[in-house]
Amino acid sequence: MNPQADPKVICKSVLGTEMDETECQTLAGIMKVIQLHDGDILVKDGEVNSNLHLLAQGRIKAENCLQQQLCVLYEMHIGELAGTRAFVDNTPRRATLQAAGDATVYALAPGDFEKLTESHPRLVYKVMRAVFRMTYINLMRVDEESEQLKNYVFKAHGRY
Repeated sequence: MNPQADPKVICKSVLGTEMDETECQTLAGIMKVIQLHDGDILVKDGEVNSNLHLLAQGRIKAENCLQQQLCVLYEMHIGELAGTRAFVDNTPRRATLQAAGDATVYALAPGDFEKLTESHPRLVYKVMRAVFRMTYINLMRVDEESEQLKNYVFKAHGRY
C-alpha cells in the first residue's frame, strides 16, 4: 500500500494556509507521496511534469545550468511549493529539483486536482489562492534579488 500524505503537514504548509482540517484531509487523499534520497532528482529542467510539489520533509535544491555549470538557484523550505507555473499552464520545467539529503515530497497532479471542482469548489479556490500567493512571494523575492544585484553592479545604496 502506498503511503498517504499527512493532512497536518498540508495544513501547516503554504498550501494549507486557508484550509480547515477536513479540506487538508481531502487534499491529502489525492496527493502522491514521493520519498527521495540524497542526490535523487525529482524533476529535470525541460521535463514536462505538471505536478505541483509540496516539500513535506527534508531539503530540495532548485538548480539550473549556467554556462554548462550547475548552479543552485534556491533551496526550498519545508511547506513550500515547487512547480506552480507548470501546474497552472502545463509547460516544461525551468529548473531541476534535487534532494539534498532524504526528503519527502507530496505531488498534486492537475488531473486529480481538477476532479475536485465539482465536489469541493471552495477547496479548489483555496488551493489556487495559495498557488497565486506562492507565485507572488517568489516574484517579490526575485525582484528584491534583482534590485540588490542592480545596486551592486552600479555601486548604489550601500558599501561595496
